[in-house]
Amino acid sequence: MNEALFSEIALYVCLTGLIGWMGFIVWDLAKKSQAGRFGTIALFTVLGAGVVGFVIKTVLVEVMQI
Repeated sequence: MNEALFSEIALYVCLTGLIGWMGFIVWDLAKKSQAGRFGTIALFTVLGAGVVGFVIKTVLVEVMQI
């Protein structure tokens, strides 16, 4: 396994873990602040928009390279 392949695999594995961890943090924040159903949905929507933007950017870069 060369360094480029290891870096690519590590990026996707660690990034997936980071996204999961951030989801847990948002859920914990909503629970501790007693945000309710609407507040929890709002938190996940607003704070999750950055994750969705990153995923869309990654997909577009891969599609445009083909």
